[in-house]
Amino acid sequence: MKPKFLFLLFLSVTFTISTALAQVGIGNTNPDASSVLDVTSTTQGVLFPRMTTLQRNAIALPAKGLTIFNTDTNQFQYNSNIPAAPVWNTLSGSTPAVGQSVKYSNTDITTNVNPAAGINIPVFGNFLWNDNPSLYVISGNQITITQAGRYLVNINVSLNSSVQRAAPDVRIAVNGVAVGAFGSSGYIRSMGSHNNSSINFTEVLQLNANDVITITGTQDASSGAVTLRSVGSSNIYIEKKQ
Repeated sequence: MKPKFLFLLFLSVTFTISTALAQVGIGNTNPDASSVLDVTSTTQGVLFPRMTTLQRNAIALPAKGLTIFNTDTNQFQYNSNIPAAPVWNTLSGSTPAVGQSVKYSNTDITTNVNPAAGINIPVFGNFLWNDNPSLYVISGNQITITQAGRYLVNINVSLNSSVQRAAPDVRIAVNGVAVGAFGSSGYIRSMGSHNNSSINFTEVLQLNANDVITITGTQDASSGAVTLRSVGSSNIYIEKKQ
């Protein structure tokens, strides 16, 4: 028993010294002075916790800086925000997000998209695909882009008007500020069964990490109810280009 006791005592003393120095060396006896953990090996690597997006999202109050490997997207990801509202970003050098896209269409056909004060058009009703749920985060009628870059945004809005000479304007908004081109239907006659129109346009935007994108509708001519024409008739498509 004595040799075993001496061995355990040696380990205890070694751990105590390493703890006092706030450094741990694995595979070496002289950890770098700038590190709290120094791992040395020429034959093995380090494995981070591997989990799906669903499992990652189930982590309770993840610390800022907490890092995992997402097996759904094959990316290293870390929480860049506070534990109560985590935002999962991709580490530089992970699988590039260029070419990854998201598409949603509408289910709402009752909301008036022609108000004088403006409204976020409800195009995020029906999930079509999302190549990277960590890059494109949907919440209500808005989408957060978690990586900086250049993005193509394509908008298709089909309209039905119950009033004469309505002409809603549609624009993309970034963090609540309208940017880029106006999309306009021109006058919708709402006479002789001419009640429908559509707006289609594409923008390319340079975005910062965690910018919030919405699609706004605003009255530009006659007041009155203008709604999305039918379920699935309006959509948004976003793709990371650079």
